Amino acid sequence: MRSEFRHTGVVKTDATPRASKERADHARSSALPAVSASPVAAGHEGHTRAAVVKLLLEDGPITASEIGTRLGLSAAGVRRHLDALLESGEAREASAGAARHRGRGRPAKYFQITAKGRGRLGHAYDDLAGAAMRQLREVGGDAAITDFARRRVQAIVGEVAPAADQSSEGLEQTADAIADAFTSAGFAASTRPVGNGVQICQHHCPVSHVAEEFPELCDAEQEAFAQLLGTHVQRLATIANGDCACTTHVPLVPPAAPK
Repeated sequence: MRSEFRHTGVVKTDATPRASKERADHARSSALPAVSASPVAAGHEGHTRAAVVKLLLEDGPITASEIGTRLGLSAAGVRRHLDALLESGEAREASAGAARHRGRGRPAKYFQITAKGRGRLGHAYDDLAGAAMRQLREVGGDAAITDFARRRVQAIVGEVAPAADQSSEGLEQTADAIADAFTSAGFAASTRPVGNGVQICQHHCPVSHVAEEFPELCDAEQEAFAQLLGTHVQRLATIANGDCACTTHVPLVPPAAPK
């Protein structure tokens, strides 16, 4: 009787196949390919990434916390998208000069879109446009390029009415109208007050790669701005020169002090 209690052969023969089966099942499951994210999840991720790129484009340099607040994302979510954009070279940390440190404490990191990031937004016809411009210069000389550049800008701002007067309000309204016209043409433009003036900012330039070779395109824009506003304007930066935006400063006449 005692020897029967010591006999564990039944237990061993029952446990061993079960353990072997579990190991085999685990091995088979490990060999299976990982299940990919659902199309719905992947699509949502893509829309969020596009929203982050849009903020970097239009409002950069911008901090991760600002992105999270604007898009309603967690810090981890913002970090995931920024890391992906940084790794792909479509975004970068802003230089110390571009970062805007306010208040005490450790300055926050600012991020902005890169030329590669802009390139993904649409430069499909750069080579063709560049070849056409070079042929135009060969046939008609520099004057033909300048004339083409002016006609191109007029096609964008042709519906913008010139400033009725040189008051701050009048100039601001015309600057806003110019920005709206350029946004409709794909330049993602906006205006912002800066000191005693307003700046027209073009956060994207569909022809920036061509403008690198043909600065007449940028010169014609500045000329058109000055004509519409009826005042001197100053180009501070251009995407074609590697800046994060094309920025044009419009000085405003300060209101007369009451007598």
